[in-house]
Amino acid sequence: MIREPLLRDAAAELCQTEPAAGTGVIESWDLSVGVDGPGTRFVVFTCGCPLRCLYCHNPETWRMRDGRRVTVDEVMTEVDPYRRFISVAGGGVTVSGGEPLLQPRFTGELLRRCRDSDLHTALDTSGYLGDRASDALLAATDLVLLDIKSWDPRGYRRLTGARLEPTLRFARRLADLGRPVWVRFVLVPGHTDAVENVDGLARFVATLGNVERVDVLPFHRMAAGKYARLGLTFPLADVKPPDRALLERVHAQFAAHGVRSV
Repeated sequence: MIREPLLRDAAAELCQTEPAAGTGVIESWDLSVGVDGPGTRFVVFTCGCPLRCLYCHNPETWRMRDGRRVTVDEVMTEVDPYRRFISVAGGGVTVSGGEPLLQPRFTGELLRRCRDSDLHTALDTSGYLGDRASDALLAATDLVLLDIKSWDPRGYRRLTGARLEPTLRFARRLADLGRPVWVRFVLVPGHTDAVENVDGLARFVATLGNVERVDVLPFHRMAAGKYARLGLTFPLADVKPPDRALLERVHAQFAAHGVRSV
């Protein structure tokens, strides 16, 4: 894979015009248990992302032009048949991507409508576009799933093609607002597993006061088939998933800083 064209493609997404208010671009929706917030979730995958993470498992959501336009009303119509089921199962609605904050008006309206319907709401974001999230959008968000890809700024740029600081700034803002957060950290051998990288992230998380847990997500290669179908080479095809010893070490590092990890 040639990375520079992909990074230019990612930068171009930032120049995309968001659809009119009440309208967004999504790739799909799905039901999920356990990884997209508490309980059973109705997950909406928006299109468009300014990052090009080497381990991305949703490359089909990278570009807004590849998705389909929908209204908030249309999404709520899709949610309706599952409303009772997901409520009884202690779940709710998660807006994921792609990057939902590339479409802040659509994302904010969808979160508000769901919350007004007494559905728990979650926002899954890298935080890179956190400045686009209004206080009203965050007020309609019961939980933020904040992906902090790496603590080391140089490692973050190698992994994503972007800067780390916007994500950290967004994390501090969420802490100031007292919004509940689950930090998500993908453990990639040779990329994010260095002792000092994990310790730095654990120290930072420990200072925030609003992080309920850190989800340590083991890297996997299950998206390789998607890349092949899209005519892309999976960049980390030769990287093996972390073994039990590495996972235990990382969980112990978070625990040493008083941070709960799962």
